[in-house]
Amino acid sequence: MKRIFTLFILVFSLVFQIGCSSNDNVDGVFPDEMMEGETPTPDQQVEGFTPCDNGMAGIYPCNGYDLLGTISMEEFDASFGNDVWGWTDSETGKEYAIMGLDDGTAFVDVSDTDNLLYLGKLPTATESSTWRDIKVYSNHAFIVSEATAHGMQVFDLTKLREVNNPPVEFESDARYTGFGNAHNIVINEDSGFAYPVGTARNDVYMGGAHFIDVSDPKNPIGSGGYSESGYCHDAQVVTYQGPDSDYMGREIFIGANENEVVIADFTDKNAPFEISTIQYSNTRYTHQGWFTEDQRYFILGDELDEQAFGFPTRTLVFDLLDLDNPVLHTSYTGPTDAIDHNGYVKGESFFLANYTAGLRVLDISRIGEESMVETGFFDTYPNNNSASFNGVWSTYPYFESNKILISDINSGLFVVAKSD
Repeated sequence: MKRIFTLFILVFSLVFQIGCSSNDNVDGVFPDEMMEGETPTPDQQVEGFTPCDNGMAGIYPCNGYDLLGTISMEEFDASFGNDVWGWTDSETGKEYAIMGLDDGTAFVDVSDTDNLLYLGKLPTATESSTWRDIKVYSNHAFIVSEATAHGMQVFDLTKLREVNNPPVEFESDARYTGFGNAHNIVINEDSGFAYPVGTARNDVYMGGAHFIDVSDPKNPIGSGGYSESGYCHDAQVVTYQGPDSDYMGREIFIGANENEVVIADFTDKNAPFEISTIQYSNTRYTHQGWFTEDQRYFILGDELDEQAFGFPTRTLVFDLLDLDNPVLHTSYTGPTDAIDHNGYVKGESFFLANYTAGLRVLDISRIGEESMVETGFFDTYPNNNSASFNGVWSTYPYFESNKILISDINSGLFVVAKSD
């Protein structure tokens, strides 16, 4: 069996280097690789509050961030974790983690960090998949997956207010099937539109963005799409309030499209158009990025450059002063060889899911001066910081309480916070 696993890894690694099939994606997490990862066993994991003391929080390396609590993959009754997002109930003030698993989506009440409460799981719509993505709009979670014919699940989060005898098995409140698999989903909360991306490369929009009106969350309506720039792996869509007056108030899409960044105008759903594209040197796989809050800069990760070119974690920053003529502003080199994955901006901080190097937090207050400085980290994968696909998949830093959610592929959900 071990030989079969090893052969499976080698075959997938070869495919990974030469490209993807029409339904594939390039987040390099393969089940057998993760089985061989030397992760802490459930009895080794620290569960409750553990301060970061002299560079360690129990078994986890850290700098400036304490562990508040964890939910293990064993408790989730799942094999692998992936995306994470959060929801704050405006009626009760409670905070919830929504974590993607290979076999569904888990919901955890993280309001009381002394007693994280796993409420239950929404099973996958069709089959299990390593890839799942979640966003929240108007008290509903919108969930897509690379699972065949999965479509988009819609789940009413207010049902989490009253759950008896958790964990329970939830049911979706709606399901949109205007596409099959999707790698990611983007939502512009200002416009009430969802944009699944990374769908099948041979679908009507060639793996580009599907437009779905979710202003009535339980009644999603397909409203066209965008295919001109080809397959999109991940994206952000905003109602633009940045420095380029030509596009003020327009709905702007910025997509990580495998070998380039694409900027497009989605304001008119019947006539979306490309504004510009961005290329950069040592491109391997243009993966994901996020605007700074003033929408002047876009911070991007190339997922495969560390493996392909042998340099430490690289984060690129583009100056979008003129959306028609974006330019490379600077690049940041991290302290480890780990691969960068999803990154999000909150205020003057960039929260980077850095696979085996854990969550890394960068001060971007002087990004205009080409300065990015790591101010702290929490490493959920203590074995090494190698360029491999284990450890942290994603993070959610947007709770008003300043709790930070971390999804670890191998070990489950972590909740951390900046040390006092």
